Amino acid sequence: MKTTTCSLLIIISFLQLMVPVNTEETLDSVMKKLKEARSLERPPSAMTKSLSCTTIKASGTPASCPPGMIATGCSCSFLCGDVQHIQNENICYCLCSNVDWTIARCCQQRK
Repeated sequence: MKTTTCSLLIIISFLQLMVPVNTEETLDSVMKKLKEARSLERPPSAMTKSLSCTTIKASGTPASCPPGMIATGCSCSFLCGDVQHIQNENICYCLCSNVDWTIARCCQQRK
């Protein structure tokens, strides 16, 4: 009796696998929903903007970004490590003594 029940369940499972499914319609609807969700995440104006960055290297300290750009990061020579400071959003100062060079990573948002 148990063998017959198990066999019947296996046959029913195989029959369910053989039922045709319209996966193309399912995939299309899923892709459409994903595109709609992605367009809701960012406003259209944000999609047209890009980030423009440049690196400025100066002997010693400070390193200044060009007008209209802000310093997003600084780097110092002679193993200065994390001892740097951004002043007025566009000037990198290294706070270690005996600094050979300072690098400022400067960026601006473009439309």
